[in-house]
Amino acid sequence: MNLLDLLYIPLGIVTAPIWMRKKRQGWDQRFGHVQAMLRRPAHESTRARALLHAVSVGEVNALRALVPMMVEQCDVIVSVTTDTGLKQAQSLFGDIEHCEVVRYPLDCSWMVRRFLDLVKPDVVGLVELEVWPNFIKGCVKRGIPVGIINGRLSARSFKGYHRFRFFIAPSFWRLGFACVQDQDYAERLEAMGVSGDRIEITGSMKWDSVDASVHAEPCAKAIAIARAMGIDLDKPIVVAGSTGPGEEALLDQAIPDDVQLVIAPRKVERFDEAGDAVPGCVRRSSGECRPGATRFVLDTIGELSAVYELADVVIIGRSFFDLYGSDPIEPAAMGKAVLIGPAHTDFLQAMGVLLQARAIQVVDRQGVGAATKALLEDDGAREAMGQRARACVLDQQGASKTHLEILLRHAQHRA
Repeated sequence: MNLLDLLYIPLGIVTAPIWMRKKRQGWDQRFGHVQAMLRRPAHESTRARALLHAVSVGEVNALRALVPMMVEQCDVIVSVTTDTGLKQAQSLFGDIEHCEVVRYPLDCSWMVRRFLDLVKPDVVGLVELEVWPNFIKGCVKRGIPVGIINGRLSARSFKGYHRFRFFIAPSFWRLGFACVQDQDYAERLEAMGVSGDRIEITGSMKWDSVDASVHAEPCAKAIAIARAMGIDLDKPIVVAGSTGPGEEALLDQAIPDDVQLVIAPRKVERFDEAGDAVPGCVRRSSGECRPGATRFVLDTIGELSAVYELADVVIIGRSFFDLYGSDPIEPAAMGKAVLIGPAHTDFLQAMGVLLQARAIQVVDRQGVGAATKALLEDDGAREAMGQRARACVLDQQGASKTHLEILLRHAQHRA
């Protein structure tokens, strides 16, 4: 036990009323007991082992292209913090040979030590930014190269980190490498203590995590969902993805009653709230099919990607009130006409690229209804916007291959 552990214990007690509001699974695994999650113990493999840590669903999705490439050359362990992220990782990577999915430990030194003893990585890549002091220190103590991949540090997060720089800077300067999405992120990480010669601008792997090929028709899964809910494929469909508080009611009022609106709330704990905000809606979880309905709530996990394929227009949620946006890349890659609200500071890098290509449109609360109606009524404008979006995504792809080369270089250097 170290001084940091002694600080974690009272902090955990004080904050318990907050984090206990949400039911969390796998507490034994969070304490580092992940042996039951490993199909094959580390000592049974002679290959190099790469640990890729993704906090939740968004970070897991960023690994879609990287993991299949990596398993060709080394064993891969994907660790995840949240329950929803773990389910997504198991869905994406659970059947891939030479890939394991485990739960990331709490940052107490003995839990980290137990976890590393079982996983035995040769290199660790932390997706986007997940710098926990005991974990970083534990890796460095064992000579395991640890760094950030697909790195990003928003201006908002930077202010928070920099306020406590004195305490957390050692974790940053211990990093062996940092692959970041753009120059702004590079400068912020260097200000936090990462050595400039260890930072590489590699672009975003999220551009690689989506399929930008042309699909003439929605996939079988999308069609099955539409039929199960009573969505008419011959009538206009607007899909609002990853919505936040207040947006369900806003969009219900803004989108014309004769246009089918499918709303997918971002958080599981908001499913009931979202359903209540849209009177008369058909909820996916209910199993109800009501032909002629025009309001639908997708209150399930793992189906939004398929439902995006049904859309004529996509609206990106968590961007119209006081949140910070959701990821617009996936529907853009599908060639959809995409609208987003003005609050999208968590995705400035992607937004800058898409806006420059005229591949996305920013609208406010007052204008979202009119903008949606205009796109639905103009097939040519909608199609042209979608084509620009797909071309933009294709032009940005390639970061995953660069990350692969960097991770393998560090793993081989240790070996």
